[in-house]
Amino acid sequence: MRATRRWAAVWTLTLFAAMAVPITEASATSGPYTVSPTAGGLAGYQISGVYVAGISSGGYMAGQLQVAYSSRVRGTAVFGAGPYYCAQNNAAQALYGCAANTYPDYLGTLESDASLWSAYGWIDPIENLSGRPVWVYHGSQDTAIAASVSRDGARFWSDFGAHVTSVTGNGAGHAWVTPYGTEACGATAAPYLNNCGTDPEHDLLTALLGSVHAENTGPLTGTLTRFDQNAYAVGGSAAALDMSGAGFAYVPKSCAVGSACRLLVALHGCEQGYDTVGTAFVDRANLDQYADTNNMIVLYPQATSGATNPYGCWDWWGYLGATNYPIHGGAQIESIMNMVSTLGG
Repeated sequence: MRATRRWAAVWTLTLFAAMAVPITEASATSGPYTVSPTAGGLAGYQISGVYVAGISSGGYMAGQLQVAYSSRVRGTAVFGAGPYYCAQNNAAQALYGCAANTYPDYLGTLESDASLWSAYGWIDPIENLSGRPVWVYHGSQDTAIAASVSRDGARFWSDFGAHVTSVTGNGAGHAWVTPYGTEACGATAAPYLNNCGTDPEHDLLTALLGSVHAENTGPLTGTLTRFDQNAYAVGGSAAALDMSGAGFAYVPKSCAVGSACRLLVALHGCEQGYDTVGTAFVDRANLDQYADTNNMIVLYPQATSGATNPYGCWDWWGYLGATNYPIHGGAQIESIMNMVSTLGG
């Protein structure tokens, strides 16, 4: 069913109780080194592999990208999200079965659906998931996503043969955890960037890529491009898909001059997009720092708010009104993959 505005509001208010605190840029004294975005378009590079990562609604979207395009996406990392197609095109199920566990999440049905859709050709062959690295993080103080939902998210991948690393973030709330977080470890509050005194980005990138060099803690050497998402949006209008006009891509110098590079698609959560918190997620996710030293481009697509999506979540419960949101042809999935293709992935 189509998610009503009421259901969308109930869901996002439950997931993110605090109002967003605008942050337009990282602090020069307490945060990481950053680079100012420059307007431009996406270019093609020598991409050796595509990976996805996300938090909350972005974690669910990362799962949709991995399953729908498993022939192209080689690994997934998620903070605070459950199994693929968990909402089953139903806002009530999203709220009560995929955030809380008042309802079951029907893991067996979700796995059967994925297998059937693979047979129909609606998603890439489900067998591609075998051996894929998947990293799943659940904060021990996460009150937005039930631990059982996160566990079933890990089970979904494992049941299809993926190599799953499950992590419990001791003391962590519902957030992307980063050394550059602005919130306390146990918080579930805007902008959902928490500092727990740990470096999960090192661990998730090690799980996905096999090994990583230490991050660049000094001035960044790459460029951050602010590009027009309308150029990649299905139908030509990002706003019609609850996507922002602006997206971002960080390209290290080594990638720009021709080195083979991995591409990581990093997906923010609700109330974390550019139109709400500026470049806070881009600046503080601790991904550009690793990109600089590991030949990795980071693509930051951006969702925004809409009539049935007042808090700027990614569409993982069908709020755009189409049932194909988690498979080939899904408007947001295809728009993101258009960006990936342009970059060479």
